[in-house]
Amino acid sequence: MISKFPFLELSIVLNRLEMLRIFVAAAEARSFKEAAARLGISPQAVTRAVQDLERVHGEPLFHRNTRGIQITGYGVELAGRAKASVLQLDELFLERAARESREVEGVVRLTAPVMLGRVLLMPVLNRLAASHPLLRFDLQLSDAHADVVDDRIDIGVRFGPLHDNRFVARRAASPAFHVVGAPALIAQHGKPTSIEQLHQLPTTELRDVAAGRGWPWYFAGGAQIVPAAPRFSSNDGDAECEAILAGVGFGQLPAYLADPHIAAGRLVPVLRELMPDPWDIYVYRPQRGPVPARIRLVFDSCVAAFKPA
Repeated sequence: MISKFPFLELSIVLNRLEMLRIFVAAAEARSFKEAAARLGISPQAVTRAVQDLERVHGEPLFHRNTRGIQITGYGVELAGRAKASVLQLDELFLERAARESREVEGVVRLTAPVMLGRVLLMPVLNRLAASHPLLRFDLQLSDAHADVVDDRIDIGVRFGPLHDNRFVARRAASPAFHVVGAPALIAQHGKPTSIEQLHQLPTTELRDVAAGRGWPWYFAGGAQIVPAAPRFSSNDGDAECEAILAGVGFGQLPAYLADPHIAAGRLVPVLRELMPDPWDIYVYRPQRGPVPARIRLVFDSCVAAFKPA
């Protein structure tokens, strides 16, 4: 039966919880005055709480004399039970941050394009694994878009925005795209001076397995080409990058792959005046109610790590 006075009953429950909390403090202190100081209340409030609890149980909980207090045998047994109950209840109402600091554990399922996942995502996961030993990762690398909702993916990474209100998405980076060649290749063939000239030069191709053809190269103003007769073609970005570094052909690489090699002199950018606008990288997750601490940690870590220094 539902009470006609729910707020009165709640008040009674809260008062009894506070009574137990005060009793536990008194049981662990040398005096009611010390217990009161710990709790920030008056010694009289401690005395009243103990007296009320004694009336409820019909048993003395402390022996009192001029030298102080001494808990009774019944009081010791009750204090043990009361402390366990208070701790359990406190656990339910811990501040979110304090609770989450102890809950960063469990599996996080992620998906990302192959090369982006290897180059940008894996270092983040490795750092998190080192600092949070209870975290586990299930990573799906594929250049085909995963069905995040049906596959129960927690976090995805992809190029381009998501126009879908089922997701929470954050833009994390905007890498440029470079057409690059090895110094030896340029010494042999020279630098291309136009997009069309690329068709007459050795090139590489990254194949889109889902579409059954090579990914196009993108340029300023929306121009794009698919090299007519690539000298090297692969569905693996690592393999293509190795071929470009070896001087097999010119290729187009995102900045997160090309920049270290350009800085080291292993690759030379060409057609820089025709570079396309940078592509945005988004980190996203499904909107499915409260976000567990482990998901929020990995999500925020990815967004922070992908941003350029």
